[in-house]
Amino acid sequence: MNASNSDFSRIASIDIVRGFVMVIMALDHVRDLMHVDSLTQDPTNLATTTPALFFTRWITHLCAPTFVFLAGTSAYLSILKTKDNKTSSRFLISRGLWLILLEFTIVNFGIWFDIQFRVWLFQVIAAIGLGFIVLGAAIRLPSTVLGLGGLTMVCLHNLLPPSIPLFAVNAIPLGQETTLVIGYPPLPWLGIMLLGYGFGNYLVKSENREKLVLRLGIACLLIFAILRATNFYGDPSPWSTQKNTWLAVMSFLNVTKYPPSLLFSLLMLGTMFLLLGLAEHLKGRIPRLLIVYGRVPLFYYLLHWYVVHLTLFAVLFIQGFHSNDFVFGFRFGRPEAPSGLSLGGVYLVWAGIVCAIYPVCRWFCRYKYQNRNSRWIRYM
Repeated sequence: MNASNSDFSRIASIDIVRGFVMVIMALDHVRDLMHVDSLTQDPTNLATTTPALFFTRWITHLCAPTFVFLAGTSAYLSILKTKDNKTSSRFLISRGLWLILLEFTIVNFGIWFDIQFRVWLFQVIAAIGLGFIVLGAAIRLPSTVLGLGGLTMVCLHNLLPPSIPLFAVNAIPLGQETTLVIGYPPLPWLGIMLLGYGFGNYLVKSENREKLVLRLGIACLLIFAILRATNFYGDPSPWSTQKNTWLAVMSFLNVTKYPPSLLFSLLMLGTMFLLLGLAEHLKGRIPRLLIVYGRVPLFYYLLHWYVVHLTLFAVLFIQGFHSNDFVFGFRFGRPEAPSGLSLGGVYLVWAGIVCAIYPVCRWFCRYKYQNRNSRWIRYM
């Protein structure tokens, strides 16, 4: 498929895949806030989890690396469209600062609903914001150089000691009752964004997008399988034989997200590439619905936290709790007494929330298109 640069201003397959990961991201956050065991049980702990709980968590690992990688790709395509490095640099830096501000205000309140802001969480939105600032500052460097820099970070950061700042998860006390939690260490996630930015160059030059992404996906998954099977390199938690097949499969797939290990990145980005290839030919109602979510990712992200959290409060009231039972901070408002939903209930609430916010996202998608030249709309 031959295409001019202008054809890449909006690629449907990217919006479809981004929409898909936004939808399953909501499943993870509903589980985090509402599952009866979410505050006491790690769904990836093979000693206590179940296959249903493990894979409910595992499938959502796909979300953050896809979101970050495609943010880098979209940044490249946007720069290519404007053909003005100075303007693009200013926009990327200002949007990066805006995203960091959103993270520590609207997003953090949506997560914790704690008016005292006792937990400051640096996670995916701030990581993307920092990545945009770096891209804005380095915009004059060739995309291949930035992509290779990202590849180096992704491949080699597992060689570093786990305590090195900016590469490791950390909790930093900011006072007697306030904690800054670095959930998404900046540099490994910056590496994924730079990879996405470098990929944009190859995407534009490719005569066959489907062939390119399928080859990349297969290559990533093959390298993952070889490294994981041998436990040679790439993840701090090696897999091991287990007492049954389910546990063995779960052990093999149980790669480290915090920070994202090389094997985590290979597995998730490899899957993302295969989904991009599949999305090239998807037709019908479902991809049209996913495109809506994929074209307003930040709006969806901000909205869904508030809908999920308000739904949690409704569930707690239905279960007989009162507002003075709510405990904020790391408990999201959950009472000390047992509360929450079964895993089946989590899935039902998730489906309801995703459907409920679709009309709002569709409205904003149209509004965004109609006002696409508005300065503030570009920041959403």
